[in-house]
Amino acid sequence: MTRPLVKHMAISAILLGSFAVIGAGLVAWIHQQTAPTITANEQAALLRNLHSLVPPEKHDNKLTRDTIQVRDEALLGTPKPVTVYRARKEEEPVTAILNVIAPDGYGGPINLLVAIRYNGELAGVRVINHRETPGLGDAIEADRSDWIHSFEGKSLDNPDPAGWKVEKDSGEFDQFTGATVTPRAVVKAVHNALKYYQQHREQLFRPTDNPTTDEST
Repeated sequence: MTRPLVKHMAISAILLGSFAVIGAGLVAWIHQQTAPTITANEQAALLRNLHSLVPPEKHDNKLTRDTIQVRDEALLGTPKPVTVYRARKEEEPVTAILNVIAPDGYGGPINLLVAIRYNGELAGVRVINHRETPGLGDAIEADRSDWIHSFEGKSLDNPDPAGWKVEKDSGEFDQFTGATVTPRAVVKAVHNALKYYQQHREQLFRPTDNPTTDEST
């Protein structure tokens, strides 16, 4: 290998290394600059979803601060801790909003907010993250169809256990044309969240000195 060629390769390596360092530094700088904005936007979107389920006039506490972490893979859809937002008014429990997972969606796990009033009735359900097929499975989104609103007012007794399925499975919930898997997964997850709530209602609303403590149940 000739000396000019070695020199050329060394210069190229130095240049490439420099570009890599500069590129990594630029990415880190951009992340540092945008991270607060991204976090603020995520918090604002979360609060909008929470308030769509429990309007501000229905509670007088800060939903994003009055939270606990709970675990139950079988009923909450994940082995990881699940956040529960507690709505209260004059220190009385109003609604628990469980951030649960429907693990068996068509495109993967579906992240849900399931709001359950103190009496066990559903205040509503919202989808906050999913990878379902556009034009089919994404009808679970509140801004794409009214389907997700069909849970409002439902409970473990309304409908009865046999009714907590999609119509194709002899249940009471509509399915989407060409996309039965998605609504089936959501119906199952919401039903399981109601079961969890029934078993742990008093624990979910129990005041804690540290509201974000993990209370595995």
